[in-house]
Amino acid sequence: MLAKVERKNIQGNEACALGAIAAGCRFFAGYPITPSSEIAHTMSRELPGVGGTFIQMEDEIASMGAVIGASLGGVKAMTATSGPGFSLKQENLGYAAMVEAPCVIANVMRGGPSTGMPTRPGQGDIMQSRWGTHGDHPIIVLAPESVGEVYSETIRAFNLSEALRVPVVVLIDETIGHLLETVDLTPPDPASIIERKWATCDPKDYKPYEITKDRVPAMARPGDGYRAHTTGLTHDETGFPTQDTEKGKNAIGRLLDKLEYHKGKIESYEAIDCDDAETLIVTIGISARAAKRAIKSLRADGIKAGLFRPRTLWPFPEEAMRKAAGKAKTIIVPEMNAGQLIFEVERVIAGKCKTVGVNRYAGDIITPSEIEAAARKVTS
Repeated sequence: MLAKVERKNIQGNEACALGAIAAGCRFFAGYPITPSSEIAHTMSRELPGVGGTFIQMEDEIASMGAVIGASLGGVKAMTATSGPGFSLKQENLGYAAMVEAPCVIANVMRGGPSTGMPTRPGQGDIMQSRWGTHGDHPIIVLAPESVGEVYSETIRAFNLSEALRVPVVVLIDETIGHLLETVDLTPPDPASIIERKWATCDPKDYKPYEITKDRVPAMARPGDGYRAHTTGLTHDETGFPTQDTEKGKNAIGRLLDKLEYHKGKIESYEAIDCDDAETLIVTIGISARAAKRAIKSLRADGIKAGLFRPRTLWPFPEEAMRKAAGKAKTIIVPEMNAGQLIFEVERVIAGKCKTVGVNRYAGDIITPSEIEAAARKVTS
């Protein structure tokens, strides 16, 4: 029987919470922080009805710690925050990456730095979402552009996290988080919801960080009799700390390699009018919404403009962007910061064509007319 279609007019933040529950999330630990607080509010209301647990923690550091504990206890878990809180979570985020604890972190970006502009939009956490914690570490970052996509990408975040044993960040700018749109909330097909790989071998043969063919070791379900040692120290396949450089290389190499190995299931992007685009616009979130309007106007005037939007921001879909930029003479990168995404674009494009930034970092969104003006300038 087909699931009943349910359409609601909701905020992006509410969609994030409902997407998490639809994906099987049953634990949320968080601390209220503008502009993400509606995620916590919705989870506090909805989780008990599905047998889940909501805990308001004393701070952001404890929130992330509780989420890791719940995940290692066998439960799908998430937290939500904004800029200052995301900074506080970074040490534990690195720990989650090292011990391969599946978890989801929603970061609703606001103006910064420091406490910045809590009620104004920003996109200043692009690089922090990838490199915020220390050391080489695996992480996936998804960047939705609509309320409906917040819902679907949050579900995808849990699927990726559970399948690959990796923290996944859902990076939402304040405008999308507080935007009201009508969304299809039809529950996902149960067959599409991914559960983590549990150990089924003889307990005496179990290695909690075994180097497997798919690079993702099975987890020990609490109570099943498997012994698992968990530490943030560099560890070997048994989970115990090691100073052996060869074992360390194998352990960290596997962590990093598993995202590359599964790149096909991780990467997602949108490409519009790229086949003949001489001016390519690369952007995310609400800035991509503005870019779509600008492209329509530019195309109407005969200017060959296209859009490349990474839904998966990290790992960055390099090959897809190179293809989208195949005929580009100029790449325009609109972003609500002083210039972050443009550095990745320049790295990937490697001097093939000119890059131009369109930047705002004082709490205002970038308008279609600003993007259009930048495109007309480079084509004049």
